[in-house]
Amino acid sequence: MKRMHKAALILMLILVPAMLFAQAKPIVLRLAETHPKGYPTELGDEEFARLVKERSGGRIVIEVYPGSQLGEEKAVIEQVQFGAIDLTRVSISPLASFVPKLNAFQMPYLYRDSDHMWKVLKGDIGKELLASLEPFGFIGLGWFDGGARSFYNSKKPVRTPADLKGLKIRVQESELMMGLVRAFGAVPTPMPYGEVYSGLQTGVIDGAENNPPSYFSASHYEVAKYYTLDEHTMVPEIIIGSKISLGRLSKADQDLIKQAAFDAIDYQRAQWAAYVKLSMDKVIAAGCTIIPVPDKTEWIKTVQPMYKTQSKEIQDLIARIQAVK
Repeated sequence: MKRMHKAALILMLILVPAMLFAQAKPIVLRLAETHPKGYPTELGDEEFARLVKERSGGRIVIEVYPGSQLGEEKAVIEQVQFGAIDLTRVSISPLASFVPKLNAFQMPYLYRDSDHMWKVLKGDIGKELLASLEPFGFIGLGWFDGGARSFYNSKKPVRTPADLKGLKIRVQESELMMGLVRAFGAVPTPMPYGEVYSGLQTGVIDGAENNPPSYFSASHYEVAKYYTLDEHTMVPEIIIGSKISLGRLSKADQDLIKQAAFDAIDYQRAQWAAYVKLSMDKVIAAGCTIIPVPDKTEWIKTVQPMYKTQSKEIQDLIARIQAVK
């Protein structure tokens, strides 16, 4: 009998640690990121992941895959939608083709300044837009800074909207962004982000539009020396999760992840501001021609017809955004 008790005790000593180890195995979520390691949005992803791991006591681990390792933005969005990828950080431009209401945030010259944009994003409207993603298979988690987007090209200095006429300009896969480029008389050319450098180099496109960190980090400044600071859009970045993947988690864990994304915003914004300065210093040192646009009146007037073509839902949302003080 004693031998049986002893054998049972030994078996428990073997099985219990194994069971505890099995229970302690973390939930691993994959997050796709277009930009390279060290880029401000990637650093924001890492801070988000750090907060989730810390606050969950290591139960939930977010693995960040930078540099388009898991695919380009539109393909990644589709994979998030059906649960093959758990999370991603993307620009709202390609996401708007899935969630049309997001087009309101892409309208040119929508915000008075960056402070206005962040009051909108952190307030009721921003929360409402995040919640609007769920019927489309996504869970909106939080916003990141994407700065102001401006035009750059390889042909000539662009000082007025008329100077863009006829130039082939790369745009994201977004109907609204294509409409913006057409409004300025240029030729919109949808193209994956990873192909822009070679497109500029070979003349397939004459220019593109993006923020200073992207202009610098993707080396587009090497093949498109003219950068016009027209700042036509302030398009925020967004972290989204798969409704399928996150739906497997408890509500408490989903809330933890949402709060971590919100709390990573200020860190990412600080990284963004620092990188904008670094980027501008670097491209100026490389001999690029930076063209300020101190008076945007003509640019704003040129795009006003775009506002009239939007649906009533979008126009009402735009009015609410512009009313935020």
